[in-house]
Amino acid sequence: MAYAIVEISGRQFWIQSGSFYDVNKIHAQPGETIILNKVLFLNREGNIIVGSPCINDATIKAKVLKHLKSRKIIVFKMKSKKNMKSKQGHRQDLTRLLIQEI
Repeated sequence: MAYAIVEISGRQFWIQSGSFYDVNKIHAQPGETIILNKVLFLNREGNIIVGSPCINDATIKAKVLKHLKSRKIIVFKMKSKKNMKSKQGHRQDLTRLLIQEI
């Protein structure tokens, strides 16, 4: 079982080949293939490689499946005795990636 830890748009993900992951929005069209270069850790059949901070010759090929939005998060602020209430919703833009090759 090969897996890797990569950094995508400022967050670290534990990924496997053939799985899909939702990451912060990447500016690429659905159907495009992108290359992920920031590989921090790589395990291929028990052969472990740790980067410092990244592995130079390791790349991961991923396909952009679609762009979507996450579930809604409600932000509610209130100050007692001041008659101040604020309610706001937020939905983060996401991109779904299919990992093709490690």
